[in-house]
Amino acid sequence: MEKLLHYCWKHKMWPAEGLVTTDGRPVEVVDPGLHNHNSGPDFFNARVKIGGTLWVGNIELHDRSSDWYLHGHERDEHYNNVVLHVVGLADRDVQTQRGDFVPQAVLPVPQRVSDNYEELLKTDAYPPCYRIIPSLTPLTIHAWMAALQTERLEEKTVAIAQRAQQAGGSWEDAYFQTLARNFGFGINGDAFEEWARHIPLQAVGKHRDDLFQIEAVFMGQAGLLDPAAIPERYRQQALADSYFDKLSREYRFLAHKFTLQPMNHLLWRFMRLRPQNFPHIRLAQLANLYYERRTSLSMLLDCADVVALAEMLHTQVTPYWQTHYTFGSESARSAKHLSPSSINLIILNTCVPMLFAYGRHAHKEALCDRAFDLLEQLKAEQNHITRMWQQCGLEVHSAGDSQALIQLKRCYCDQRDCLRCRIGYEYLKRKNEK
Repeated sequence: MEKLLHYCWKHKMWPAEGLVTTDGRPVEVVDPGLHNHNSGPDFFNARVKIGGTLWVGNIELHDRSSDWYLHGHERDEHYNNVVLHVVGLADRDVQTQRGDFVPQAVLPVPQRVSDNYEELLKTDAYPPCYRIIPSLTPLTIHAWMAALQTERLEEKTVAIAQRAQQAGGSWEDAYFQTLARNFGFGINGDAFEEWARHIPLQAVGKHRDDLFQIEAVFMGQAGLLDPAAIPERYRQQALADSYFDKLSREYRFLAHKFTLQPMNHLLWRFMRLRPQNFPHIRLAQLANLYYERRTSLSMLLDCADVVALAEMLHTQVTPYWQTHYTFGSESARSAKHLSPSSINLIILNTCVPMLFAYGRHAHKEALCDRAFDLLEQLKAEQNHITRMWQQCGLEVHSAGDSQALIQLKRCYCDQRDCLRCRIGYEYLKRKNEK
């Protein structure tokens, strides 16, 4: 299996007698090279001695030599600099696009490694490596968790950078869209991000001193002022509601002034949502934050710790929404603040990745460092993923730990990508040493 060949090459699992080319020349691997996860040869800038001569170049690996031709490498100039073809079975000679013959070496996968890899793939228990976790050293666990934290933040950075690019390079807009997305708390995340793209911040900013006008734009652009968006059982009451009527008239005026087009209200989801998570309430909270100028990137950058961020995100709703969850449906009076747990989630999923992403963009390492500090300050998430790892023996002390373990499950365990996982490596290595 080619993945195992990659694994053995990367971790220098050579046979005891060493490697030799198919024509009998000894091979000494000085440096296996850098693993390439994109197109082109599998390892770049390797250093190998073949028959006593040092070669610096690329390495390509295949199950069989003939796969070289199956993949069309003989027609690809990117493979002209391959200095060694490492295979599981040498069934023919291979040539580059220039016509040069490429030295080949057979790398046998140790039987124990192969058996243990099969065990990882086929074990019903989840995660399959659970047996080894209690024996891992604290240093191994800490190093891997730190790498997973960074990996997860880098993935979120890609999404934020794309939002900035789509907004014409505006990181202010990218922050607002990221904040809005996370006000959807998963279920309505996509709808909130779509809504945020329908909010022309420069235009709305001209009316920032009027909370009523901001709420009119926010509700109108969400499509929630369309009578068709109101459940039929509440529609009659809503249409007779003076606040709904005032908002609708104000939105029509502002929509004409700024040439606004609302999003499709059918994108919003209400099934299995608690009323405090209804879009109307979250939009009213966002309107209040925007009105008080607490959705600006500059304010985020000024917050030094979790306490300051929590104060920045603390919000409430206007009097109408204190007694309503939707238009036309009254409720018991409540301030409808963001709960502390909700604020923590927004800090974790918005503020932390935004600081990291903007720090990378602006070449400000202090912001990236602050992002990691915040992860350590925040409480760990409690969900089925963190509980699973705790049952396996991994301790979860902070949000940094829980984010790392979420990344581990989704990007490694769920993909059965044990060969890229450091726990998987330790599992195979320890078994191999027995």
